[in-house]
Order: sequence, then C-alpha cells, then structure tokens
Amino acid sequence: MAFLGLGSNLGDRGANLVAALRLIALQVEVVDVSSVWETEPVGFADQPRFWNLVVRVRTQQRPATLVTLLRQIEADVGRTHQFLNGPREIDIDLLIYDEVLLHTASLDVPHARMSGRAFVLRPLMELDPDRMIEGTGKTVRQHLEEGGPFEEAVPLFPGSMLPGVSS
Repeated sequence: MAFLGLGSNLGDRGANLVAALRLIALQVEVVDVSSVWETEPVGFADQPRFWNLVVRVRTQQRPATLVTLLRQIEADVGRTHQFLNGPREIDIDLLIYDEVLLHTASLDVPHARMSGRAFVLRPLMELDPDRMIEGTGKTVRQHLEEGGPFEEAVPLFPGSMLPGVSS
C-alpha cells in the first residue's frame, strides 16, 4: 500500500484534483480517497489556499518508478514550476510506501516533511490513523496529537464527492 498526497491552489482546484486522480487510477489501483481539505500555504504565504487530499493506492511499482509516473501526471494536468513552495496547479507527493524507509538524493520515503504538515496528516488520519510513519516511531495519530503547531486545515467535503471519484 502507498499513500499519495495531492494539492492544488491554481485554477480550478477541484478539476485539477479530479484530473490527477483519474490519471493515477489508470496506473495504480485507487483504494481510498480522503476528504478534501482547504489549507493555508506552507513556506510561501502570499498565494491562494490549497485544496488537499490523500489517496491510498495499491501498486507493484517501485517507489522511484511511481514518483516518475507522478511527475508525468503533474505535467499532464498542467503543473508549471515557478519556485519552491510556490503556487501550483497540482502537486503529487509519495508520502508512504508500505513499510519502506528510503533516503536518496532524489527521494525520501516516507516524505521527509509530512509529519509537520496538517495538509498531509489530517487527510491521512481519515484513511489510516494508526499507520506507523517509518523512521519516526509514531503513528499518524500521535504526530497530530503531539506535533504542531500546524497550519490551518479545514475539511471541505468527502473526496468521493469529486466528480468521477468513488471511495
């Protein structure tokens, strides 16, 4: 099982998430989709708020191969790279991949900054609150209860309400 984090704050945020989810579903089995959360931007505050969600997928692809696929999906949805933590049409991150702990020059699994971000932890909490985040010794629930301060994150609606998404 792998967990992917999706976010969008440019253009039609809902349509961007739907487009990315549809393309993801062509490559891997989508098992579950969290609610959509509206969150404050992190790192660069002067930009629109994000819509974020987490999706649980089943795949046989290796983490690096999956990330390459995710970068292509971002490009297909229309992501333009402006600057670090800047606004974007779509962002897709590999958050967790089974119990893999991997740190290379181009890839960290689990995602290196996920345990400090409400836009990841809150939707992940919906899908698997007792999931251990490898390398931290803590579950998703523990990170939320013991971590912070976190950026504002407000649930908007179930991810299954996005057009063409079921979970």
